[in-house]
Amino acid sequence: MEIDVEAQSNPDSTIFKNANRLVILEFEDVVYKIKTNNGGLIKKDSKCEEKMILKGLTGVIKPGEMLAMLGPSGSGKTTLLTTLGGRHGGGGRLSGNITYNGKPLSNAMKRNIGFVTQDDVLCSFLTVAETLAFTALLRLPNNLTKDQKILQAEAVVDQLGLTKCKNSIIGGPFLRGISGGERKRVSIGQEMLTNPSLLLLDEPTSGLDSTTAQKIVCTLWQLASRGRTVVMTIHQPSSRVFYMFQKVLLLSEGNTLYFGNGAEVMDYFARIGFAPSVAMNPSDFLLDLANGLTPGDSHEDQNLVKQGLITAYKRNLADNVKAELQEINLHQPHDEPEDKTIGEWPTTWFQQFSVLLKRGVKERRFQAFSGLKIGQVLTIAVLSGLLWWQSSHLQDKIGLLFFMSGFWGFFPVSQAVFTFPQERKILAKERASGMYRLSAYFISRIAADLPMELSLPTVFLTIAYWMAGLKATAGHFFLTLFVLLLSVLVSQGLGLALGAVVMDQRSATTLGAVIMMAFLLSGGFYVQNVPGFIAWIKYVSISHYTYKLFLGSQYSENETYLCYDRGGSRMCMVGEYPAIKQVGLGGQAISMVAMFLMLVGYRMIAYIALMRIGVTKV
Repeated sequence: MEIDVEAQSNPDSTIFKNANRLVILEFEDVVYKIKTNNGGLIKKDSKCEEKMILKGLTGVIKPGEMLAMLGPSGSGKTTLLTTLGGRHGGGGRLSGNITYNGKPLSNAMKRNIGFVTQDDVLCSFLTVAETLAFTALLRLPNNLTKDQKILQAEAVVDQLGLTKCKNSIIGGPFLRGISGGERKRVSIGQEMLTNPSLLLLDEPTSGLDSTTAQKIVCTLWQLASRGRTVVMTIHQPSSRVFYMFQKVLLLSEGNTLYFGNGAEVMDYFARIGFAPSVAMNPSDFLLDLANGLTPGDSHEDQNLVKQGLITAYKRNLADNVKAELQEINLHQPHDEPEDKTIGEWPTTWFQQFSVLLKRGVKERRFQAFSGLKIGQVLTIAVLSGLLWWQSSHLQDKIGLLFFMSGFWGFFPVSQAVFTFPQERKILAKERASGMYRLSAYFISRIAADLPMELSLPTVFLTIAYWMAGLKATAGHFFLTLFVLLLSVLVSQGLGLALGAVVMDQRSATTLGAVIMMAFLLSGGFYVQNVPGFIAWIKYVSISHYTYKLFLGSQYSENETYLCYDRGGSRMCMVGEYPAIKQVGLGGQAISMVAMFLMLVGYRMIAYIALMRIGVTKV
């Protein structure tokens, strides 16, 4: 495949030449209902009723046109946009016809749609260039080489005017990065990478100043002029921005008040008796009408005004829109076969895993090895070594072993519970766009965490073990290290499962602390005679099995220690020491099997919980 030198300025003319068809988007009598519970708290006499969000909307948008959906909050703009993009989810009931070139949504067409959410969901620690490059590697098909995908990402950087900030990190709430306008352009760039024929955007100018908003809309206007179909929701555009829209859809409480040419909207409302009394921004005037406010100081009933506008639309414009739909359907080839070469995924599983792993390591390198975490572990390791400095007492040594099982139970859980709640939006966005398989993401995410999860406990044990005077042989040390790392991975799995199931950071943290405290108390160190009705906890306790394996890594049943009684000192069996006897030195293999079962089981729970997120089937 040849790459034209124009790639740096116009990606449409090179790699993706003739790759995508033009898209005519049609929607007819679209109704969307959700169930609501009247009465607040669930009661026996409460009734679930259906609320109609979209009330029979009809329209058509052709290639080269840019449609703006206007309306006050709650008018149904975002609901209609997500419905048109096939992302309405399963929370409501949809009826009506939505077609793309005369056909319902298919996997091939879904790959041809770009969807930009209102919130810029981006990886905070990646640069602009890295963000677009990773997206290109995941979303572009395998008939392109890696170099061609990177070239396409660089071309989008140039096209959107992001060259000056391409090496700057995205940033976030607590990390300074690029500006809001640049973030929005990066979000648009992620969708432009696949050269979509249909581009849907939810409030692309939200939170931006008028100049930046105009630049964003001007960029979208240029995309539409090249044959794309562009649809966006927008709240209150400036007059300069408003007149860029070829078509305008004005909504009020799920009803259409106007659908047609943007340049004719003011004349239409003037003809039906609603003209502004003073010169004003058209979007301000239209929003007033959508709220039932008439020009001047009229005190007309707002609901009556809205009903009048709905009736006027049905009488004056609705038939014209349906006639346009019928005319397009007459000339549209309905027998065009679907492209069977387009698979469900643009890349292979291993490619997805490799790219996600590399991205995860880059994203996590700042969080995983932050000075605060390293300092925390080093401080506790040195402090533990000093407190247990070359201890010769059996009780002290088993106390250190139990402390390690407790600390390295809490620490991984407290870190892992944040993983999926923090990445939920990114996962939902990327999975909805068909970027990768959930399994590739899940395994790469776990693998990206391994450097931190394994290196910090290794450093901790290397310091504390020798300072505390535990058995100074390589065999005992490495067996203890193996048990510690296994415990860390199991605890991490519990944290991942809690985060994935609860999906709320505060609730997951609280639940994790309660569970780990229960495991710690039943571990066999604090309470040796646990009542039978609650003794079952130890059989699912990470702390219990870790403590038992730690004891086995240091002591054997035939080993002796120097003990004292009224008759003086004598040699006693380690296995008979009360604090050890209750836990026991036997059953090491069973404890190891239990740990491996939890290692796999917790991660399976997390994976199943994540299956709820991100994909709308077609």
